[in-house]
Amino acid sequence: MKMPRRTLLHLAASAAILSAASRISLALDYPTRPVRLLVGIFAGGLTDILARLLSPWLSDRFGQQFLIEDTETGSNLAAETVVRAPSDGYTLLVATSTNAINATLYSNLKFNFISDTAPVASIARTPLVMVVDPLFPATTVPDLIFFAKTNPGTITVATAGVGSFTHLAAELFMTMTGVRLVAVHYRSSYVPDILPGDVQLVFSPIPTTIRQIRAGKLRALAVTGSTRSQALPDVPTIGEFLPGYEASVWTGMVAPKNTPGEIIDRLYQEIDAALADPQIIARFADVGSVPKSMTPADFGKFIVEDTEKWGKIIHAANIRVD
Repeated sequence: MKMPRRTLLHLAASAAILSAASRISLALDYPTRPVRLLVGIFAGGLTDILARLLSPWLSDRFGQQFLIEDTETGSNLAAETVVRAPSDGYTLLVATSTNAINATLYSNLKFNFISDTAPVASIARTPLVMVVDPLFPATTVPDLIFFAKTNPGTITVATAGVGSFTHLAAELFMTMTGVRLVAVHYRSSYVPDILPGDVQLVFSPIPTTIRQIRAGKLRALAVTGSTRSQALPDVPTIGEFLPGYEASVWTGMVAPKNTPGEIIDRLYQEIDAALADPQIIARFADVGSVPKSMTPADFGKFIVEDTEKWGKIIHAANIRVD
């Protein structure tokens, strides 16, 4: 028997109301059990540190533990674990610039980071610092550019591995200046080699070399962020000499796609509040990071733009790891 149009419309409206009510109820009840925060890097790394600074706040605000899981199996496997997880807000990824880079760097990923995840919130930006050994002849970025152009192929730059952020920051610098540096890729710490000048230059995370900089064992030429770092306030940015240069590691949180918007909004609101807390701001500053809040929509746009930015550098330098 065919239902009257009015009855069908009434049933459809009722179903929509019930669905909306169900989503709101889910958001109000969330979470009812511990939440997993996956970190695709070793314990003690920058991403792990920032996640551990944020998780107590979230645990307190939500009344459930937000548990850090350092997968130590790499950012790709951590991301894939989250992509394959249920879209219920109980498995989240503490994502970084590495996830944006890997979208181009690897040709055999089993997921699409942009389309298979839902952005939740931006958390922080962490610039690198351009460091040389104290005996290196250049004392400023213009000096370095001049020296590199007059002595092509003689300056070595350490990286944390092929395709790492430290590598791409150097490639971006070479692209914008036209200089050619010789990359030396490390699987372990490069600090022991740059201290005696065995390697002349490195674009290093600030926490990795700040002690040596403050002790005068290394010389900081510039930081890679858009503004000067509170950790090194007297050190200029590369952009002050090379307009448009910017290379900061971003940290944020993403969820599996189709995670209810109400859950994402609740997570964003609490993260946004945390990033305005003076104690969290101070503790981020201790590791050279700056809180950076963005709405889920704005964060999603940023991830797309950052993926495109580093994708161009990777293609131009013909960098592949598989």
